[in-house]
Amino acid sequence: MERDQLFSQEFSSIEDFQFNERVARVFPDMIKRSIPGYSTLVSNIGAISDYYAQSDSNIYDLGCSLGAVSLSIQHRLKQTGCQIIAVDNSADMLERARDFIETEDYPTPIQLIHQNLEDTHIENASVVVMNFTLQFISPKRRLAILENIYRGLRPDGVVILSEKIALEANTEWLNELHLNFKRVQGYSELEISQKRKALENVMITDSLDTHQDRLKQAGFRRSEKWFQCFNFLSIIAQK
Repeated sequence: MERDQLFSQEFSSIEDFQFNERVARVFPDMIKRSIPGYSTLVSNIGAISDYYAQSDSNIYDLGCSLGAVSLSIQHRLKQTGCQIIAVDNSADMLERARDFIETEDYPTPIQLIHQNLEDTHIENASVVVMNFTLQFISPKRRLAILENIYRGLRPDGVVILSEKIALEANTEWLNELHLNFKRVQGYSELEISQKRKALENVMITDSLDTHQDRLKQAGFRRSEKWFQCFNFLSIIAQK
């Protein structure tokens, strides 16, 4: 696993963050050192997906990056006749995801699709996962994506939505805990600052209330927070 040092040198100008080949090379290290509780989250998404999966249905991993969630689901899934459809708009990420997936030998197939989420038709789905994906999509398009997911879900199907959240004034201390987490993981103040600058126009976060209101507007009958570590959380919503 190559160490993430993408922002270790000082740059005169910072370009917007992209999920390109340079990021794909270091992504496992980057995500592990940037998102507290990430391994636990991914493992439990696999367990929850197994619980809600329906036989002969599709399971979607939207914004699959290197396929960690898809593999977690594949390793745990007991329902028969399912397939996992992993979608990402980064060809560089999918190329490396294919390397990981092709080394596995489990009965549930994983299909990799290079596509924007807005163009992804959801059908016959029992589980849809968006793991730190919606925050990279323009806020004005987020509701339409959730409505598309809702339409493509079977009755009682679920969406699992993980996001970094925008904090209320009285919870800003969670952000400081996250910064301390990254320092403990070995990131310097320069790396933290430059990466924040690269992300500020690309990753736009919402509050928990905003996420839950949007899910309700999209048609989901209930949504609950099931995981949180500092300012990162995951919601499950059911049709």
